[in-house]
Amino acid sequence: MAGKSTTTKNNVRHPLKIGIVGGGQLGKMLTLAAKKMGFFVAIIDPTPDSPAGQIADYQIIADYKDKNAIRELGKMSDVITFEIELANDTVLNDILKSGKSVHPNPKTLGIIRDKLKQKEFLLKNKIPTAKFKEVSSEKNIMEISKIWGFPFLLKARTDAYDGRGNALIKSKNDIKKGLEKLKGRDLYVEKFVPFVKEIAVVVAQSPKGEIAIYPVVETIQKDNICDLVLAPAAISKKATLNAQALAKKTMKYLKGAGVFGIEMFLEKGDNVLVNEIAPRVHNSGHFTIEACVTSQFEQHIRAITNLPLGETTMKTKAAVMKNILGTKLGDGFPIGLEKALKIQGVSVHIYNKKQSRPARKMGHITVTGNSIEACLQKANSARKQLSI
Repeated sequence: MAGKSTTTKNNVRHPLKIGIVGGGQLGKMLTLAAKKMGFFVAIIDPTPDSPAGQIADYQIIADYKDKNAIRELGKMSDVITFEIELANDTVLNDILKSGKSVHPNPKTLGIIRDKLKQKEFLLKNKIPTAKFKEVSSEKNIMEISKIWGFPFLLKARTDAYDGRGNALIKSKNDIKKGLEKLKGRDLYVEKFVPFVKEIAVVVAQSPKGEIAIYPVVETIQKDNICDLVLAPAAISKKATLNAQALAKKTMKYLKGAGVFGIEMFLEKGDNVLVNEIAPRVHNSGHFTIEACVTSQFEQHIRAITNLPLGETTMKTKAAVMKNILGTKLGDGFPIGLEKALKIQGVSVHIYNKKQSRPARKMGHITVTGNSIEACLQKANSARKQLSI
């Protein structure tokens, strides 16, 4: 543990102790940003030698929901944050009530981690989103299909990410398949949005409510998992302004400091809807490490420690981020890194997960340059050089 803390003129304790619930790739990149500023970092993760645990000062090996582990983290931290929605919001709220800083607010986590509650939150605050309805049986779903028609989505309310909690219902025959896939989980249905593009806005909020918005990006999914992020999004000025305005409106109702990822649908006529909110740093913001003045990870650390928010403008005309997904069971370090890095403008981030498996996020590639087209070509070429 670090020595006795002192307080500087700007009221930031040194050495400030940051606790992070979650030790995956997001926790790793948050830890790197915090260590750059000289802060002490402790994390909770059930995996020994987790990506974040490899570089943090201390790791508690426990489940993200473990009450005792979170309380232990609270005792050794000045401020607590999280990189995964599986964090126990009830215990985090108790820690907040005890006088410790917890960001974003645990109540926000409680709303957003349940996707049905999240949709109800959006509806209550008149934030446009797709139509939705809670369901509990095949009969419920059949009744809705008669009103909405097909297609629509059957979704799990919690613990759903990278498409693992979704089932696309294109006909009556898909209903049983969807229920079987999501068996034993609380469900809701969501009307399919015939979008033109999927876009995202990463937003930072300070404890005082100050807002910093990153450029609007386009996200491209493959098998319900983010494959590419294109920055900035090739959309009209009106669509960009609409997305930024919607992001600002959404943040008005979200409590707590930190970085939030807001995924949206762009419809014809430049109309935008909120798809989902992540109360944490987000895959759509990874490009900011190389492409923006302040990365989303540094920004999150700044926000939760009450430091001034950094500039969000891009340092380059274009950037492309491509996820490195596992294709097979095997070692977590890719073959071919030297070949990928021969391509000019390419940066490769390897998360150091011990084992690769199909569709698991093992790293990402970022390419910066003068055009999306050139960056995209290089990103795809670099990925082809990597075997994992």
